[in-house]
Amino acid sequence: MEEQSLKIKNFDVVNRLIKTIESNKKFDPSKSYVGKLFHANNDLILKKFGEEAVEFILAAKGGSKKELISETADLFFHLLVALEFYGVELDDVFVELQKREGTSGIDEKNSRLTP
Repeated sequence: MEEQSLKIKNFDVVNRLIKTIESNKKFDPSKSYVGKLFHANNDLILKKFGEEAVEFILAAKGGSKKELISETADLFFHLLVALEFYGVELDDVFVELQKREGTSGIDEKNSRLTP
């Protein structure tokens, strides 16, 4: 039962983070990092996501577990910012994952290649 409550708490923190991103996107860019990202438009948002992806890879290749956790959090945060910018709900991503559940990754990828 404790594991289930931990999972719920984990989703609670994600939901709070999404709400924070939603509310902060219109803030003054000199006072809010999220505001700065949204005011700079998609170029900065995509650049930051790319930088965080590279930092995640470097941590996975040679960093400590602590570094990998930190870089994963940064990458996840910037993913949520990008999804908000493009109007994509995290729930829609979960629906897509659920559709793919039970399908081989190879089969799923091949299904996207056929017209």
